[in-house]
Order: sequence, then C-alpha cells, then structure tokens
Amino acid sequence: MIHVIAEIQIADGKLADFLTEFHALVPAVHAEAGCIEYGPNIDVDAGLPRQVTHRPCVVTVVEKWESLEHLNAHLVAPHMLVYREKVKDLVLGAELRILTPA
Repeated sequence: MIHVIAEIQIADGKLADFLTEFHALVPAVHAEAGCIEYGPNIDVDAGLPRQVTHRPCVVTVVEKWESLEHLNAHLVAPHMLVYREKVKDLVLGAELRILTPA
C-alpha cells in the first residue's frame, strides 16, 4: 500500500473555487483501479501546543493506493489532466510525500 500526503498551496481568495473543482474530481478518482482513499482536508486551528501554524490557504490531500503502479496511473489519468488545467490559476505550488507502512 502507498500513502500520499499532498500539500497544495492555494492563491489568496481562491480556496472555495479550488475546493469546488476538487470535489467535482473526487468521484472519478474513487472509481480508479487501486484507489483506497482520496480526499481534501484543510487545517483546523485546534490550539494544541504541538500543532503547526494554521495555514488558511493550504489543502492537504490524503490518499491511499494499492500500489505505486496505481498511483502512477492516477497521475496521468485523463480526468487528472483536465483537473490540473482547470486549477492551474488557483494553485501556487504543491509538495508530495509518498509513504509506505513501516
């Protein structure tokens, strides 16, 4: 199993627009072979002492895939190419962490 943590930096004032596009994408990704979990998350300011600084313009996508091959197929799926084009002006950058259970 592969876990992916994707942190996406969103342009100021564009979070709602980004989430609208992302939520429209989710059903197609859930239908992909090998997709176990895929969904957007935003920071909650919980006031916990070890919590990192609240980031109001970051969406963290939590994903689980059956294999690295499934993840690689997802990255080039036609609906992903269309999605990236739709959000290109909303996204400032992204960072991925690819993990496997230890």
